[in-house]
Amino acid sequence: MASMAADTGAAGRPPAPQPKAMDPVLRNTLRYTVSAREYAALHKYVLSRSRALRRATPSPVAVDKAMAAPKGGDDYTTRAVRHALRVFASTYLGVKGFEAVAKRVRENEPNQNSKKKPFYKAPAFRLSLSLSTILLLYRLLFRFLTRLRMHLLNPEVEPFRLRNPRTAATLTSPYAPAVGASLAGFALGIYPAQQLRVTMAIYAMFRALEFGWNVCEMDGLIWGSKGGRRRERPWWFGSWMLQPLAFGQMFHALVFDRDCFPQGFGDFIFNHSATYLQNRPVDWPSNIRWPGVHQVVDSLAEMARLSWPAYISPTMFPNKEQVLPATLKHLSPLTSQAHPLITSLSCATLHPADPSCLRTYLTFWLNTFPPMTRLFLIVYSAMTVLPGFKLLYNSPIATLQRIIASAMRMSTFATGALSSAWASVCFFQAYLPRHVLATQRFFLGGFLAGLWAWVERRHGRSVFLYTARVSVDSLWKVGVKRRWWKAMKGGDVWVFALALMVTGVVYERDARAIREGQWRKGMSWVRGEGWRDWAVEEDAEDEEKVE
Repeated sequence: MASMAADTGAAGRPPAPQPKAMDPVLRNTLRYTVSAREYAALHKYVLSRSRALRRATPSPVAVDKAMAAPKGGDDYTTRAVRHALRVFASTYLGVKGFEAVAKRVRENEPNQNSKKKPFYKAPAFRLSLSLSTILLLYRLLFRFLTRLRMHLLNPEVEPFRLRNPRTAATLTSPYAPAVGASLAGFALGIYPAQQLRVTMAIYAMFRALEFGWNVCEMDGLIWGSKGGRRRERPWWFGSWMLQPLAFGQMFHALVFDRDCFPQGFGDFIFNHSATYLQNRPVDWPSNIRWPGVHQVVDSLAEMARLSWPAYISPTMFPNKEQVLPATLKHLSPLTSQAHPLITSLSCATLHPADPSCLRTYLTFWLNTFPPMTRLFLIVYSAMTVLPGFKLLYNSPIATLQRIIASAMRMSTFATGALSSAWASVCFFQAYLPRHVLATQRFFLGGFLAGLWAWVERRHGRSVFLYTARVSVDSLWKVGVKRRWWKAMKGGDVWVFALALMVTGVVYERDARAIREGQWRKGMSWVRGEGWRDWAVEEDAEDEEKVE
């Protein structure tokens, strides 16, 4: 009887409603926005907490079935589009947020570009579109060329390989996918030709050259090999050796081509060179002009062009009619009160109150080293504490010692470089004839200043590479200005694409040449192979096989 009643009740109930098919627009929106796993986590922690949202949104099971590819799993193209959209959104929001903060900081300054641009011409939109397009095209080209290579390696395609040996050798090369996918780098041209695009191209070029250097070292192509084993890098060799050349170029450009020199870097130099670049005295009459910092530096360039004219002290020889050349008359407030024992015009300009160049050099150290140390203490403290407070909590003494040591080394490097650069002006005028290397001595002074990088040679690699990139950017602009070479339209885009190609080839040849694990994971992600460090995983698998 109970079973009959149960059967009757079951038969009396209406059949359960079948789940409705998901709307195609919603399905595609979800597929190109989140993965099934991400939607399940979102539904678990956010959507299911609200009854209204839980009823209005599909369940994770329904989303998983609707988003499944025909052969199962999440297909490659969908992931590529989804990640490209995320890059677009994150870059756009980041740039707009930075612009909002910068606008608040500069709200009291006059806005020269007050005219609003259309949405599709805004730098934030074009930068986001450029980066997302690069990612999408790189993945699609890499996937296509990888499949084409595998197809051409099939034994059934041997007749084609025999008829077209060169084409087949090119397309079946293990580096063909990386080289072909690098064409996606030309999408950087979507972003307007501004300084940011040049900076990105130079940064990518330096990283690619570094990876290429590493793989050549690992193959023994640089230092050679002995007894079947490659020689190790000499202990004294390192990125610090870039600094003499970089500082030489930058000091020369600072004096002669300041319009080709980064303003922020120049402001840092001028703000910490008060011992040599004299500020206006407090009691100086307001109706009498005082040469500014830029005028003093321009005067040094004019002195060099005039082959360092002789200086006649107006205190020692008050009856002389012409004390300064006509183009250097604006220096008279400095030179007129210079010490009588000063015999060179550069010394009268840089340190008029002290006749001793050595004492001025030591005074520069005493005045500049303490504030420079405080500055780098703040910088290194922020760089250490903000990323991970746990390190300071677990080992406070060792962390503080490391911060102080880093700040002291960097302060020594920066103070020594600045002091040597300015002191070299007086040194060369005292020991070189007037017409010998009249303008080139600024490069020599910067070269000597760059030797202070030896102090920070073990830990200053990031700083050294930054100054080298700044120097390359400045050198290129100086060359264009002086017509040493012609600026190629879109040349930075070509450089970026070439850097992308070199990085991809190096990663394909030996991923360990990219020393940073995060960079290796980033290359794997760009290729569509997931955020994984395949080089470390392969080494671990090899060790397990050996054991």
